[in-house]
Amino acid sequence: MAVTAQDIQTKPRVVLSARGLRRDFGGFTAVKDVDLDVHDACVHALIGPNGAGKTTVFNLLTKFLQPTSGRITLMGTDITKTSPDKVARMGLVRSFQISAVFPHLTVIDNVRVALQRPNNLSTQFWRPMSALDRLTDRAEQLLAKVGLSKERDAIAADLSYGRKRVLEIATTLALDPKVLLLDEPMAGMGQEDVSVVSAIIRDVARDHAVLMVEHNLSVVADICQHVTVLQRGEILAEGDYATVSADPRVREAYMGTEEG
Repeated sequence: MAVTAQDIQTKPRVVLSARGLRRDFGGFTAVKDVDLDVHDACVHALIGPNGAGKTTVFNLLTKFLQPTSGRITLMGTDITKTSPDKVARMGLVRSFQISAVFPHLTVIDNVRVALQRPNNLSTQFWRPMSALDRLTDRAEQLLAKVGLSKERDAIAADLSYGRKRVLEIATTLALDPKVLLLDEPMAGMGQEDVSVVSAIIRDVARDHAVLMVEHNLSVVADICQHVTVLQRGEILAEGDYATVSADPRVREAYMGTEEG
């Protein structure tokens, strides 16, 4: 079937791409020949058994590791040799498995601090907190987006683990990302928090590209439009969840898990 102009217009654009991505550690190849396309306004999951290379791929994409070979582009710009701080400023922003918030600040002050960088205030640490007042409206918008308005004035340390992860998503969104990389966002959460965060990620993906490493396959099935399965550092399968979950190679790789 011929591709029409309408098909081209409606297909989400690729915002983050990797080709031939490889990382060697001495004589061990952790990632081998990985091709990856992350599309705008989509949730893309990177899954695989323990030791499959998921975190290494994340570290390569965000430049915490330099690839042995291969090419990475962000919004069409080659970032293969770009530093982590620069790619973050370009809009490639990640979270980590461990919640990273300022525990002794209030919820809204955590978000206001994160808003300093996109508002050109990030180097003005000597100014009083009142200098951040002009960021309050945007901070409140972000808290509303992730459902934290009621906890606005709470101390971050007093939040439950799940709510701290939600606050981390809010501070990450404050950096105005083009692509949001989430490293096991559901790790350690109870089912209620998982449901809340899943809904937030689905909403965020309406106007952001999201790439997430996630072990909870029920979440992957629920919110991800595209899934890439890694095994031993190589792509084993990819497609929508129904396609990859039906693949005998994927079932074998996940033998013993709830998705069997």
